[in-house]
Amino acid sequence: MTAGNAAAPAKAPVGKLGEGAFKDKEKPTHIRMSNIEAAKAVADAVRTSLGPKGMDKMIKDDKGNVTITNDGATILQRMKVLHPAARMLVELSKAQDIEAGDGTTTVVVVCGALLEAAKKLLSHGIHPTKISDAFQRAASEAFNVIETMKIEFDLSNKEAMMKACATSLSSKVINTHSLHMSELCSNAVLKVADPEKNSLDLKDIKIVAKVGGTLDDTELVDGLCLDSNAMGTTRRMEKAKVALIQFQLSPPKTDMENQVVINDYSQMDRVLKEERQYTLNLVKAIKKSGANVLLVQKSILRDAISDLAIHYLNKLKIMVIKDIERTDVPFICKTLGCHPVASADHFTPEALANVDLVEEISIGGESNCTKFTGIQNAGKTVSLLIRASNENLLAEADRSIHDALCVLRCLVKKRALVAGGGAVESELALKLGQRAKEIGGVDGYCLQRYAEAMEVVPYTLAENAALNPIEVVTELRKRHNAGENSAGINVRKAGVSDMQREDVLQPMLVSTSMITLATETVRSILKIDDIVNVVGRG
Repeated sequence: MTAGNAAAPAKAPVGKLGEGAFKDKEKPTHIRMSNIEAAKAVADAVRTSLGPKGMDKMIKDDKGNVTITNDGATILQRMKVLHPAARMLVELSKAQDIEAGDGTTTVVVVCGALLEAAKKLLSHGIHPTKISDAFQRAASEAFNVIETMKIEFDLSNKEAMMKACATSLSSKVINTHSLHMSELCSNAVLKVADPEKNSLDLKDIKIVAKVGGTLDDTELVDGLCLDSNAMGTTRRMEKAKVALIQFQLSPPKTDMENQVVINDYSQMDRVLKEERQYTLNLVKAIKKSGANVLLVQKSILRDAISDLAIHYLNKLKIMVIKDIERTDVPFICKTLGCHPVASADHFTPEALANVDLVEEISIGGESNCTKFTGIQNAGKTVSLLIRASNENLLAEADRSIHDALCVLRCLVKKRALVAGGGAVESELALKLGQRAKEIGGVDGYCLQRYAEAMEVVPYTLAENAALNPIEVVTELRKRHNAGENSAGINVRKAGVSDMQREDVLQPMLVSTSMITLATETVRSILKIDDIVNVVGRG
């Protein structure tokens, strides 16, 4: 209470002071409850998408484009959320996507359950700071419990990697192809991961998504795959010498402010002759360098390559691939072991890459793609060519494979697995509940509520799989009480079974990250007691 309010009793009657004090207390409570309700509404929106039997959401944007997905991060990113507290859950999902790559729906559902627990505690008159501190303590206790459940993992164990991948893909639209996709992702990660540094840069795995064929045609290209087709008639080149050029193979243009005025045909012929000679000199310089495959970087100033240049290059049997994106240049240079050439005078033998075979492969859609195989001095990179019959399935396959690769990145970073299927959350509910009884008092009561909130994951998994959630969660409690800490919900067999035996495993980092981020978000929402609108300056 401020000094001004403290002086009020001398002037104002007691009744009025009571009213003022009551209103001051009511506003923060109202704001807090409003924030909790808004955030819970977002959590409830994605709750039905949790787990292998979760429902998909159809997202339609302003332009009429439709996305079908059950990826929590994608749903929340595309959702039009206006309430500032609800937006915090969108950011939470994004943070989980960056940190772990998987568990984006779970983290939002757990956060919603923790907010519901906080709401009940607030209604009992417990101070928000007390709840916040108790939840932080509960998160620390939760890490100790998860540590006891971890299964050590070795990076050379490809089978364990595939199991973790399959668990991530089991809840996706492409779950019927999870075995094939898991193998591709595991092979890709084993090729590019750095086991000594515990790091994996996903930029070293290039994903090329093309409509045409089926998901079974998805393949790992041991080399480079570009989402571009060759120009002209030369479509295949053996024993290729590849050059990546950053200059334009087209006549120079005048500046925006300048113009050239031509009065008669002879001047026009002279200009065309000069343009032809300029292009021919560039093509001769390329031929002299020994390059027979040309990658031309996209240009915004003028045409990257003119039709005349393509004509000359095809006559000399030089394969041309244009419109290489500026962002792809570092990846291409790392993969092929070449250097970008900025000018026709800068061609050197070191700048060229030697490749056994460069060929354009037919996809069946509007455009083809180009494959580079048998690269000499190849870098530690890999390309993944995803195929699907339509745009929606292709986009979902792309997102699902990204999630699977992120799961493997978690395993490279922190080499430990835990059981999936709600086993971790059920064990947390049991162990934190026992710890709450030991602590006692207000902290113990808050810890008990936190523990109960964890059961939302097995409850929702059972609900989405058309099982009786009360029966399933009761059975889970019984199994965990008996010491089966890896017991979880088996949606395939419609019951409770040992997740370790069923090979339903997930990285430990996904669970620890989920607990940390969900608890931090709840604490942030509890600490807010007012929303202040700033007047914009005219």
